[in-house]
Parts: sequence; structure tokens; C-alpha cells
Amino acid sequence: MGKTIHMISGLPRSGSTLLCNILAQNPEMHSTPTSACHEALFVLRNAWGEWVEHKAAKSLANNLQPVLNATINAYHNTDRPVVIDKGRGWLSLIELAEFALDRNVKIIVPVRGIPQILSSFEKLHRKTQAKDQGDYFQAQTIQGRAEHLLGAEQVLGLAYNRLKDAMMRGLGDRLCLVEFDDLTHNPKETLEDIYKFLELPNFEHDFTSVEQYTHEDDSVHGMDLHTIRKDVKPIKDDSASVLGVDLCKQYNSTEFWRK
Repeated sequence: MGKTIHMISGLPRSGSTLLCNILAQNPEMHSTPTSACHEALFVLRNAWGEWVEHKAAKSLANNLQPVLNATINAYHNTDRPVVIDKGRGWLSLIELAEFALDRNVKIIVPVRGIPQILSSFEKLHRKTQAKDQGDYFQAQTIQGRAEHLLGAEQVLGLAYNRLKDAMMRGLGDRLCLVEFDDLTHNPKETLEDIYKFLELPNFEHDFTSVEQYTHEDDSVHGMDLHTIRKDVKPIKDDSASVLGVDLCKQYNSTEFWRK
């Protein structure tokens, strides 16, 4: 029997790892670390029609949908019946995921104010300075590092544009936007809304002792991106003091999903 597969795909530094580990408290749910499942489907879909054997044997070429369906189910090695797959690329591949699953998808989308995200990355940069953010000159200033992160091919800019594009494609009904401040200030109500969106029975979570269920080797990123706090509580917005008032003003009101 196939698993019930849902996705988490939102903005970086917006609580996706925390949310995955909270949901994993439910024994019916398996949450993944950052997954390449969507990449596997994308590569397989793109190569399928190019193989000479499939060009010669149309009966094989027509098997793409069941193969994609088997792949997305087999990718997750768990006995838990509900899978929450975390991958930022899902927002750009909604139609492919729906083709593979033969149904409308449900994607949880953590979001956060852009100045707060930039502030979070800036603090990590100051702690480690292990990973360049931009070219030699751009990386030397706060503004340069912020502009780099928001570049169209960079971690924040790409996620931001994917979310905006999904909304423009008319797929907003597949998305459950979860504001970081809502998750940290009102976790119980926020989780109840998520369960309602997923059409699953509610579960009583413990927000004072969240264990690390998902694990990732952050040495590949050069900074600690996926360690969570055990206690879910509000995080002070320090973006003005970290980035400066002028830079915060520049990026305030860029949260199109709030309009």
C-alpha cells in the first residue's frame, strides 16, 4: 500500500526543520531531512523520453506515471504511513508531483519576514565566516551579502521566486503558508491548522521538548543550518540591530504573500 506523501517547501530560515521535527513526534508521521526526491523525479521525467529504447518501444515510454509513482513511494524508507518530504524544489515542480501521485498535492510552506531571514543568515556568517556570500567585493558588506542571498540563483532568492511563481500559476490552494512568528508564538494553534489542511486527525504535540528526528551534515554548507532548539518559543526580531535600519526598510513589505 502506498504512503500518503505531503511536502514542506518554503523559505530558508523560516522554521521548516523545526516544523519537521515537531511533526515527527506523531508516530504516524515520518519527516525527512532536506530531500532530493523532487530532483530524482525531475531527472527521471526529463530522461524518460530520450532513451532510444523508449523511442522504439512506445509501450515502455507510456509507463512514466507508474514509475514516478513507485519512485516517490520507494524513496522514503519508513513504516510510518504519512511522509512529510522537505525539499525547496517542490514549489517549482507541483505539476510533476501531481502527475506522479495522481492527485492534488498539499505543501506546507514556512515563510518569514525577509529582513528576519537576512538577519538570521548574517548572524550565521558572523559566527563562522566559513562560506563566502557573493564575490570578493560583494561579500565584504552586509548589504552585499543580503543582495547575494536574494539573487535569482541563490538560496533565498530562488525560494522566494519559486513561491511567487507557484501563486502566479494559480496553485495557491495547494499551499499552507506557515508564518515563522505564528509557529513560535502559537505552536498549538498553528499545528492544528496544519492538520486541518492535511486532512489528518489532530495530534497533541509537546512543544517544550522537541527531539531532533531529522539529521543533516551541515559541514557541506559551511554553517549550522539544521540544529533546532528543543523548546518552541518566540524569537526576538533583531533584524534592525543586525542589518541596520536602512537595510531593513529596503526589504520591508516584500512579503507578497501577506497582501
